Amino acid sequence: MRRRQGLLMLCALVVCTAAGVAPPSAAPRRELRVCADPNNLPFSSERREGLENLVMARIARDLGADLTYFWWPQRRGFVRNTLNAGLCDVVPGVPAQYDPVLTTRPYYRSSYVAVSRRADGLHVTTFDDPALSRLRIGVQLIGDNGVNTPPAHALARRHIINNVRGFPVYGDYRRASPAAGIVEAVARGDIDVAFVWGPLAGYFAPRQSLPLDVRMLSVRDDPPGLSLDFDIAMGVRKGNAALRDELDEALLRLRPQIGRILDDFAVPRVEPSTAGR
Repeated sequence: MRRRQGLLMLCALVVCTAAGVAPPSAAPRRELRVCADPNNLPFSSERREGLENLVMARIARDLGADLTYFWWPQRRGFVRNTLNAGLCDVVPGVPAQYDPVLTTRPYYRSSYVAVSRRADGLHVTTFDDPALSRLRIGVQLIGDNGVNTPPAHALARRHIINNVRGFPVYGDYRRASPAAGIVEAVARGDIDVAFVWGPLAGYFAPRQSLPLDVRMLSVRDDPPGLSLDFDIAMGVRKGNAALRDELDEALLRLRPQIGRILDDFAVPRVEPSTAGR
């Protein structure tokens, strides 16, 4: 009987095909569309070598989805031209509670750090270090209008201004790894110490021609509104709570794997992380 049923099923399949009626096909695989910058190491690159590329690859695998990218330089209007234009569905590596998007739970917390040449033995860990009044200092500036980062505010509060040089956080986009400029300036001797966002420093400092020190900073004596460490999350379009919740669950499941990726990229992390909502 079982053999006869199998023959009948086979005959039915042959008849359907011969009649031009295609047998049912497998449902198409889900697509996870990521908005990212193609030239923004250590976070993302068109060759998918950045830490966010690797994190998103793990998440797509966990969700059983095909990973695709919509590439756009991460400048002013990035969210408007990518996520909110409907060209992709998730932006990795945004500050938690970033207002233009609906954010996931944080998956790491990092901080600004001090980068200096190891041979100089500066060991800067606080903005109250007396040496800062005489050192050549580099700070990152955000956006085309030169908005100050927290280290720039901390230095200005201490009237350390004249010996400070600003470096646009996006750098010269015509070159590979444009954000590396401030760390390279320390290695070249153009500046003595740079206050840099941790993931950038952790990635670029070991790639210089001489040893550099990367040290966490303290702002315990600064106003409560000034923070140097921030939770990093992912963003989806506002209203897409279903995808946000899926990503939240995946981030929890993949926390050990994501931690290893962050370790591989030498991301300085503030512990204990506030990862969790």
